[in-house]
Amino acid sequence: MEFIPAFGSFGFTLLAFVAALSIIVAIHEYGHYIVGRWSGIHAEVFSIGFGPVLWSGTDQHGTRWQLAALPFGGYVKFLGDANAASAGHDGTMDDMDAVERRRSMPGAPLWARAATVAAGPIFNFILSIAIFAGIVLIGGRAADEAIVGGLVPVPEEIRLLEQGDEITAIEGEPVSSLSDVYELSRSLDPQRSVTYDILRDGDALQVDAAFPLLPIVGSVAPQSAAIAAGIEEGDVIMSVDGTPIYGFSQLRAAVDASEGADLDLTVWRDGDTLDLTLAPRSTDLPTAEGAFETRWLIGITGGLIFEPETVSVGPWDALTYGANQTWFIINSSLSGLKHIITGAISTCNLQGPLGIAETSGAAASQGLDNFIWFIAVLSTAVGLLNLFPIPVLDGGHLVFHAYEAVAGKPPSDKVLKVFMAVGLTLLLSLMVFALTNDIFCP
Repeated sequence: MEFIPAFGSFGFTLLAFVAALSIIVAIHEYGHYIVGRWSGIHAEVFSIGFGPVLWSGTDQHGTRWQLAALPFGGYVKFLGDANAASAGHDGTMDDMDAVERRRSMPGAPLWARAATVAAGPIFNFILSIAIFAGIVLIGGRAADEAIVGGLVPVPEEIRLLEQGDEITAIEGEPVSSLSDVYELSRSLDPQRSVTYDILRDGDALQVDAAFPLLPIVGSVAPQSAAIAAGIEEGDVIMSVDGTPIYGFSQLRAAVDASEGADLDLTVWRDGDTLDLTLAPRSTDLPTAEGAFETRWLIGITGGLIFEPETVSVGPWDALTYGANQTWFIINSSLSGLKHIITGAISTCNLQGPLGIAETSGAAASQGLDNFIWFIAVLSTAVGLLNLFPIPVLDGGHLVFHAYEAVAGKPPSDKVLKVFMAVGLTLLLSLMVFALTNDIFCP
């Protein structure tokens, strides 16, 4: 009966992947649809999924909306399109009058066709920006001051800070902001306990508590050594290979020194002590300069021994944060692709459908907020991929439209079919390569 848990895990992963992909595809295709409609182009079919139709209905504009059996994509078919990829026309153009021709994709003005094509990826980016902005708008951001907003579960003997405390110094070093706490955590030697100067209800006090950047698991990355070993968010790592550690920097040093060898960890979790073993994995990471560095990682981020006080964020600041986060993903993705092509980093950094599905399942298992964040990241990736100048993709169509703008006429149907065949071959080859990575890469 061991297959039942495995099947349950597989089913959950598949459900999470389909849910994430369906949301992203629906937004992408809706971008094509609504901008096409605004531009005077009639959409005949709006489909989520391919294959046999499970449900359909026609709206007041004459568009048939449908759900199909294979939920791994979608399309909008406009009037006059030869197929769902809008490659060429279906041969009915000669039978259309001027009004009907204007409502078709092939017969619409160049600006209308280009805007309709570009709208899909743009709507993906808008979705990402909206999600990132919504998260910070609802949850707020950490205050600039080093004020304890909440208590993180840690062993009782190292907890002595209280909610509302304002930290003014650590080990005698002045603290004027939350960023100072992080800076001091990197410069001070981790110890079992440190002395904090605090303001509590207006009174100046000194308390001894845990090192500020304790080896607390702030988050666990999908498809990481940590998640495979069973490490969970909120765990406190107490020792590595039997040696007690008091700061996240000590954990990082131990991981770097391991060079991939197994590490035996003692972990505190909700009052219990667990013994776990994991092997760090070689990972390519982007640097601030736009390059990449290879490091041994176990796939966790650290956290402070307290939750910083949060402050509300206005709509403009939230949108700015969302746009910056989306641009960071785009920039990192392009940099990563460049480094893969030049051989600077491993091709295993390119994930295929199995890797993305596994990541979506892992994100969903860590909570709704992590899953929504993953949808935003994946939506940016889908939008960026569709802008690549490959025939079949939106970017390829935009290249054809650019040619038409310069040459004064679109490519011939014969040339278009050749390029579409080449583009489809390239896209399928890339998918097979990425799928091979999913199966054979460590």
